[in-house]
Amino acid sequence: MLRWYQARLASRPLLTQSITTAVLFATGDVLAQQAVEDVGLDKHNLARTGRMALYGGAVFGPAATTWYKVLQSRINFRSQTGTIVARVLADQTIFASTNLFVFLSTMAVLEGSDPKAKLKSTYVEALKKNWMVWPGVQFVNFRYVPLEHRVMVVNVVSIGWNCYLSYLNSKA
Repeated sequence: MLRWYQARLASRPLLTQSITTAVLFATGDVLAQQAVEDVGLDKHNLARTGRMALYGGAVFGPAATTWYKVLQSRINFRSQTGTIVARVLADQTIFASTNLFVFLSTMAVLEGSDPKAKLKSTYVEALKKNWMVWPGVQFVNFRYVPLEHRVMVVNVVSIGWNCYLSYLNSKA
C-alpha cells in the first residue's frame, strides 16, 4: 500500500494529495458527528461530510501541496533551525490564518448561511486553538518529513483537527 501511494505521489502529486485530503477531511467530520456529537448513524449528516470532503479535496489539498513547495523553495537560511522557524512563522501567519478564513467562509456559503456571522462567531477562537496545536506539528513536519509527505502528515494530524473544526462549524 505504501509503495502504491508513493508511486502515485511521484506520478500525480497534486491529485494524490487532493484525494487523500478529501478522504481524511471526511473522516474528521465522521468522527465529529459519531464520536463527539454522538448523533448516530441514522441521523448522520451526509451533506456535512460531503462539504468537508469537497473542501479538503478541492481547496485544502491543492493549496497545502502548493504552499509547502513555496516554503521549501523560498524560505532558506544558513541555519536549519532558522529556516524551520521562519517556515513555521510563515505557515501560521499567512497560510493557517487564510485557510481558516476560507474554510469558515466556504462552509457558510455551502450551508446557505452568512459568512460574516460565521467568521465573527468562530474565527478568533479557532485561530487561537490552531496556534495551540499547529506550530509544534509543523516544526516537526518541516524538520523531519520529506516535502512529498508533509501534506500526509498534516492530513493525519488533521483528522483530530478537522473533527474539532467540523464540530465548531456545526455549532456556529
